[in-house]
Amino acid sequence: MSACVRESRAEGKETNGRRGVTYSVIDVKDFEGRLTPVAQALGAVTIRANQFDSQPNEASHEHDELRSSQEELYVPLRGRGDLLIDGETVGLEPGRYVLVGPSARRQVVAGLEGLSYLVIGALVEGEAADTV
Repeated sequence: MSACVRESRAEGKETNGRRGVTYSVIDVKDFEGRLTPVAQALGAVTIRANQFDSQPNEASHEHDELRSSQEELYVPLRGRGDLLIDGETVGLEPGRYVLVGPSARRQVVAGLEGLSYLVIGALVEGEAADTV
């Protein structure tokens, strides 16, 4: 990962537990590979977000989020594809948002033109994450 992070600092202000940082900016073009760890690169403390850039017909690994206890919001950015959720198929395209709970098995399959999508994860309130 070779990326440039720009931050704005304002004296005495605190954002996300980082004294003096009011916002951070990254550019996806500064990252290499299929995965861009958006939230981590920005220095986010509580938000989990990753951008995936999939080639035509490329499939992600099938998984659930039982260990992390997080729900995930899938946000298609470019292209089209399918999100397979517990055996059901939900079409992914820009403008459609899909929320998937921790126990659901999910897998993304890019369409013929490829698919770029953002996944935002957050802990489900009242459920402790397994950080092992």
